[in-house]
Amino acid sequence: MAKARPVRGATVNRESTRFNLPQREADGDWLDALEDIDGAPPKLKTAVTVETARTIITRNQSPDIGFDRSINPYRGCEHGCIYCFARPTHAYHDLSPGLDFESKLFAKPNAPVLLREELSKRGYVCKPIAFGTNTDPYQPIEGHWRITRECIRVLAETDHPLTITTKSDRVVRDIDLLAPMAAKGLAAVAISVTSLESKIARTVEPRAPHPERRLTAVRRLADAGIPVYVSIAPVIPAITDHEIEHIVERAAESGARGVFFLPVRLPHEVAPLFRAWLDEHFPDRAGKVMSIIREIRGGRDNDPDFFTRMKGQGPWAELLRTRFQIAVRKHGLNRERLAVRSDLFRAPRGAQGELF
Repeated sequence: MAKARPVRGATVNRESTRFNLPQREADGDWLDALEDIDGAPPKLKTAVTVETARTIITRNQSPDIGFDRSINPYRGCEHGCIYCFARPTHAYHDLSPGLDFESKLFAKPNAPVLLREELSKRGYVCKPIAFGTNTDPYQPIEGHWRITRECIRVLAETDHPLTITTKSDRVVRDIDLLAPMAAKGLAAVAISVTSLESKIARTVEPRAPHPERRLTAVRRLADAGIPVYVSIAPVIPAITDHEIEHIVERAAESGARGVFFLPVRLPHEVAPLFRAWLDEHFPDRAGKVMSIIREIRGGRDNDPDFFTRMKGQGPWAELLRTRFQIAVRKHGLNRERLAVRSDLFRAPRGAQGELF
């Protein structure tokens, strides 16, 4: 009898050993006959825990990232992308970076209030805030919680610049907020499209919207006057790399102003999860995929070093860059840099700074 599998990205749910957490293992031969006794297990359901955050703007000093602050309304992501470099963060909660990351989520409903408070502080220096740098701000639970939308509303009221990265067409719901901001040069959106092949997309990103829906979202954002870009991130060698030129072409046809790409990264617990996923879905080429990744990553599963971690190294990385650049020139993209202005910001009404 074949085992019923949840329709998720990760194929395993092992706990992290990175922080020396106690390991738990089910024991007993009776487990082999569990389904014969109790029937097939129920489908894995998504659980959302309310997190009362103390701050909402996360700062970073990474020299190879084009922003110094971000907002993550959620922890974990139901899209279930197997390559997601945010998976290891679930280990901090004594949860698995595998299926737990996809199904045991945390929402921060006090984020808009915290954001208003932080923007009101005396001495606050305005710079663009990035959404979608860790987990997707438009994952399915945003349809109910609407935390991302309410944070955008605060930024719209204060003329504060933002950028958004998502692989969901749910972002078009907020065109009413984003279009007026974009008219002032305050907003830009990047939509991730890693594959145009339905079967691959469903396997790599099992709960993300279909790629055609994302490209339709690109067109709708562009038609609304919102600067929109397509992120081909990540590129997975021997699985999605053959699609680079086609995705660039479709991005141009959909109205994107530019495109960018990143080779797949496998930090910490992502590497073993990715290997298990390859063995399950692409056993015919698993060894080849990992061999190319290690070549791109200097002989390792992952390269954590600044600058090279975003570009890769060696002949394979150079080939990907060359193909990408040729496609970009062919379709007339990347003629302008993604940029938003920061000079229009005004503190929230009633803020402490207004009293002086």
